[in-house]
Amino acid sequence: MQIGDKEIQFDKDGFMKEPGIWSADVAQAIALEEGIEKMSEKHWAVVNYIRKYWEENDLAPPVRLLCTENKVSVREVYKLFTSGPARGACRIAGLPKPDGCV
Repeated sequence: MQIGDKEIQFDKDGFMKEPGIWSADVAQAIALEEGIEKMSEKHWAVVNYIRKYWEENDLAPPVRLLCTENKVSVREVYKLFTSGPARGACRIAGLPKPDGCV
């Protein structure tokens, strides 16, 4: 995927190979692939939280913590990201494939 002057590489499961080159433009491009036309404030809140948690802890946040911190239910997360928090939200946040993600 080409975003501006950046060539974004993905692994066989569709996760970024180099999470350090992630940006909002990259997130929007991945979101389009996930079927999200326009990222809402809630989308961005979840994605930014996941990204920040990953940068601080080197792993994706547990779903319960993600929901608690963003005041969303698991059901809402699945409505926002139809492929789920691990597959959809973490991909958009530019994370490598989370442990336990199928």
